[in-house]
Amino acid sequence: MTSLEVTPEIVRFYSETVDEADRLSSTADGRLEMVRTQELLRRHLPSSPARVLDVGGGPGTHARWLVEDGYAVHLVDPIPRHVEQAKESGATVELGDARRLTAADGSFDVVLMLGPLYHLPERANRDRALAEALRVLKPGGLLAVAGINRYASLFEHAAYAHLHKDAMRESIGAILTTQIHDGKKAFTTAYFHTGEQLRDEVAAAGFVDAEVFGIEGPAWALLAAAERNTGQSFRESNLFESVLTAARMAEPHSELLAASSHLLAVGRRPA
Repeated sequence: MTSLEVTPEIVRFYSETVDEADRLSSTADGRLEMVRTQELLRRHLPSSPARVLDVGGGPGTHARWLVEDGYAVHLVDPIPRHVEQAKESGATVELGDARRLTAADGSFDVVLMLGPLYHLPERANRDRALAEALRVLKPGGLLAVAGINRYASLFEHAAYAHLHKDAMRESIGAILTTQIHDGKKAFTTAYFHTGEQLRDEVAAAGFVDAEVFGIEGPAWALLAAAERNTGQSFRESNLFESVLTAARMAEPHSELLAASSHLLAVGRRPA
């Protein structure tokens, strides 16, 4: 993926296989990701009104609540289906690529990249996307970028009772070794970060005060497995509240970053 074309299986996955618009509301672990992402972002965002560039913003899931919070949001995504869906979020929208933004230099207070980095397996492409974010941010502006944790698939499929299968062990083992999912089954092409790697990539791109947080915390797989294995909804339950509390309590303990499903790195363009 060295060119500026989006890998075809990524386009197919988000156009035909899944409806990203429902992902953060239809399951308990999706709701957990949403609640934690909101509270982490609100902790770091400047006061509204401010200009937010939501790069890889999908169908506008985050753009919608940001607009409701009073921010002026412009969303960029490479999937035509997402751009059409995002028009209902209240944000302005554009079909585009994280590695080649059309925004002017220093034109945004905040850049969100809550998806692009984990769909760019090659470091050069991730560096290019981060360089673009730095370029379009105002001095002192905030970057927030998400990554999938290197060990997420191990925790997920252990909780789903899948690891007794040889093919599944081989697939998860390949992700643990290479940090890349090839997009041939279940999920699409993806890169899996460690917390240290994500923080180092953000810092190497020129951002200062880089920090990394675990979004869902160490117990998210229990929540996902409870729903999957019982067929019941746990979106409003004592188990959900307990897992959410665990995510908050885990924040000061950097060693627990490795247990979260997603990571959120924040940094700032030097003033």
